[in-house]
Amino acid sequence: MPRRRDLIGLVQHLDNATQLTIDDLRDLYAYPSEPTAPWLRANFISSLDGAATLDDSSTGLGTPADRTVFGVLRELCDVVLVGAGTVRAEDYGGARTNEHRREWRLAHGLDAVPPIAVITGNADLDPTSRLFTDTAVAPIVLTTAAAATDRKARLADTGARILELGESSVSSSAIRDTLGELGLHRVLFEGGPSLFGQLIADAAVDELCLTLSPLVVGGDGRRITVSATAAPTAMSRAHVLTDDDGTLLTRWVRVG
Repeated sequence: MPRRRDLIGLVQHLDNATQLTIDDLRDLYAYPSEPTAPWLRANFISSLDGAATLDDSSTGLGTPADRTVFGVLRELCDVVLVGAGTVRAEDYGGARTNEHRREWRLAHGLDAVPPIAVITGNADLDPTSRLFTDTAVAPIVLTTAAAATDRKARLADTGARILELGESSVSSSAIRDTLGELGLHRVLFEGGPSLFGQLIADAAVDELCLTLSPLVVGGDGRRITVSATAAPTAMSRAHVLTDDDGTLLTRWVRVG
């Protein structure tokens, strides 16, 4: 291993003689120590020409290095936050782990497995989907009072925790406040683009972990964020990592 030094602008390899260990990655992606309020980290992947999906899913953009960091980010968080559209498009199940990672999490004061928290204004989720049937921890559904009562009841019957965050919409402040009240401060947001746009506009995003897949794909794939109006947000580069296949793994923290 090379001598550790400031990683601003430093390029390191994940799969050769100077390979970073999992412990190195945990250090690089550590949340603020003992957070007392939610710290919202977004994690996305895009192609070199800005597409966030390939054939309507982000899976086709993935690389071995991205999958490694994806696993580390989930290992470090208290909760995985995601919009209902992404749950449906990506066929989300519960967060997966193994004995080693469970032991590491428990030793560092985290629950053995992080729950998935889903944002859905109308509670339009399939109770037979993997989110509810293929998980070690019941999901948290963050919805509204206006969502159909029978839908919420069917989701609750699966064991999911149903929380109403507003009358007819789920605001960014309500998301953060609710997660804070639940003691879920290390937040890992995984999509989708519209919800990300809302969170950016509301200055609710603390950092972005963005993987650039070494592909150009063309087509009409969406960007990682979509919103009605622009909301320029200054970000400071924390680090850049690269794999030999050209994958770039970047981490950016909001300024101010």
